[in-house]
Amino acid sequence: MGERRYIYFISDRTGITAEALGHSLMTQFDVEIEQTTIPFVDSVARAEEALRRIRAEAGGTRAIVFSTIVQPEVREVMRRDDGVVVFDFFDTFIGPLEEELKAISSHVIGRSHGRPHGSTYDVRVDAMNFALNHDDGVTTRSYTRADVVLVGVSRSGKTPVSLYFALQYGIYAANYPLTADELVEGRLPTGLARVRDKLQGMTIDPDRLHQIRTERRPKSRYAELRQCEYEVARAETLFRRERIPYMDITTMSIEEIASTLIHQRGLARRVY
Repeated sequence: MGERRYIYFISDRTGITAEALGHSLMTQFDVEIEQTTIPFVDSVARAEEALRRIRAEAGGTRAIVFSTIVQPEVREVMRRDDGVVVFDFFDTFIGPLEEELKAISSHVIGRSHGRPHGSTYDVRVDAMNFALNHDDGVTTRSYTRADVVLVGVSRSGKTPVSLYFALQYGIYAANYPLTADELVEGRLPTGLARVRDKLQGMTIDPDRLHQIRTERRPKSRYAELRQCEYEVARAETLFRRERIPYMDITTMSIEEIASTLIHQRGLARRVY
């Protein structure tokens, strides 16, 4: 596999964008890496401090830096060091955009992850509260407010996707776990039947479900492979009989699941 490479995600804000873009690129390479995020590098002094840290940690290995630093003078500090190779997303795209738009970038730090408009923040908070209050079928009374209701067996990824929908897109997502008793009955619970058009089934490979449940409750009937196989089979039968669309999320990330559902179901984003 070769030597370990040191990867750094550096930003003048949280580093979320640098991480997302950098991770997407690095998944294309089968190399051993050690990753570090250095946020809030918003001055020349902090850039120089970050470089000292990188040199110390990477030793004689040339480090790879993914950067979303806005200020040109701060970016220049990173570029002039031969001990790192910098992939600067702002430098790559801002120039061509300025030329195409016939306008100069504002170079304002934090535009993408700040709080530019109060209503955007309020939508995120309200959607997050909705997801938390309607997690794991705690209540079904307000399901009519939901944009989507995720349904599946326990530990099939419903909660993290619901929260991701709320935080990233302001989408109101509830989730409901199909219990063993409900699967035996083989019919939709009353609270779900009245919002049938909002239901989205989620299924998972039984072996993977067995692994997840074993980590949570080892040596329990809940985690037994036979029980996982039974629940998944019954849930999929229910989805097909009730004509509820469902997807296998076994190999999908939370981001992929959310993006797929937004596209397939035409869910409206309230936050961009």
